[in-house]
Amino acid sequence: MPRFDSRALPVRELRTSGLSATLTAFFATAVGVMMINVAAAQVLTKPVGMTLHISSALSGLIATVPQLGYALGMIFLVPLGDRLESRKLSVIVLLCCAVSLGVAAIAPSAFVFLVAVGGAGLTSSAIQILVPAAAALAVPAERGRLLGNIMSGVMLGILVARPLASVVADWWGWRDFYAALAFVEILLALGLWRWLPERQVSTSSRYRDLLASLWMLWRTEPVLRRHSLSAALGMAVFSAFWTAVALRLSEAPFVLGGSGIALFALVGVAGAVIAPVAGRFGDRGHTEIGKRWSHATTVVSWMVAGVAAAGWAGVVLDRTTSLLLLGIAAILLDAGIVGDQTLGRRAINLLDPLARSRFNGIFVGTFFVGGGIGALAANAIESMAGWNGVCVFCLSLSVVSLLWGMYTKTAEA
Repeated sequence: MPRFDSRALPVRELRTSGLSATLTAFFATAVGVMMINVAAAQVLTKPVGMTLHISSALSGLIATVPQLGYALGMIFLVPLGDRLESRKLSVIVLLCCAVSLGVAAIAPSAFVFLVAVGGAGLTSSAIQILVPAAAALAVPAERGRLLGNIMSGVMLGILVARPLASVVADWWGWRDFYAALAFVEILLALGLWRWLPERQVSTSSRYRDLLASLWMLWRTEPVLRRHSLSAALGMAVFSAFWTAVALRLSEAPFVLGGSGIALFALVGVAGAVIAPVAGRFGDRGHTEIGKRWSHATTVVSWMVAGVAAAGWAGVVLDRTTSLLLLGIAAILLDAGIVGDQTLGRRAINLLDPLARSRFNGIFVGTFFVGGGIGALAANAIESMAGWNGVCVFCLSLSVVSLLWGMYTKTAEA
């Protein structure tokens, strides 16, 4: 099958000599904050539902709508990054995100709130406009390290979102949380306007042609398919862990309250530090080895989780030791998933630079689908088979990911 050729879409791209450490840190902060916009609602379901009189049957929409908006942004907003100038587009989208969050903070009804957080999720997909913009500005030999640093921001945003939202909502209220996010988005927009270099990308192709090309890119780029599906499997077990572990920690022998579970969630942040290391690994031509180590680390994490909280191998542990091992499992899991995603993102950003935003949109959209499936599966399995069932299911997926990754090895830079 012939490969999709983006040269059919004429493009002019300005190149630069690289990104400073300060600008890289700013990129990481920006994408981390935007990730909080999407993930935080998962712990705000109860307070928002009580204030806006949303029934328990519909309260799941509070967490689902932002993620749905984010997924729609992958399809309808992110492709614009291959057609319009990155700085102006990013600033406009972030300002729209700030408006959406501000409306959510003062929403008088459930309908207005859901529309607002859906808009915030949609515009938070600007992450996938910023990441390829950063990749384009990076020196090719350092692209993996740079993307690793920025990916640290994404994963930190995901991991910090729940405990941060929980604490702020408990102390000041959920409306103040959304108001604070809106203010931060305005600051980020101003920062991008001030510091982000222009990256002119002009094409004669129409918007609908860009959308139509998404399926063609998926069909004709095996590297994109391979890394996207690998990331989807990883995100499935990642979401399953953080969905089910809260329930497990509330049970014996742990019996942690909301604050204790929120603190435990911060343990996983340690795993995010692997991103720059994985990026350097890829820059040195060790993508395949790095992927295998990432998959193997994920497999080990579920073995540790099974021993820690499901009594695998007949090991009887005291409460403190079990909690410590479960924390180690969380760190190993996050390190494995971050490593896999960082190497995968680096690989797809070495593909056709004229379709970089669309590649990133497809990649992230695919692994978010995996995350959603993992969360749903974890809820169902936990209710039927408890933590032991979740561990068996996710260990099986992790082994499949490891073996499939080895089987589908491709020649990549």
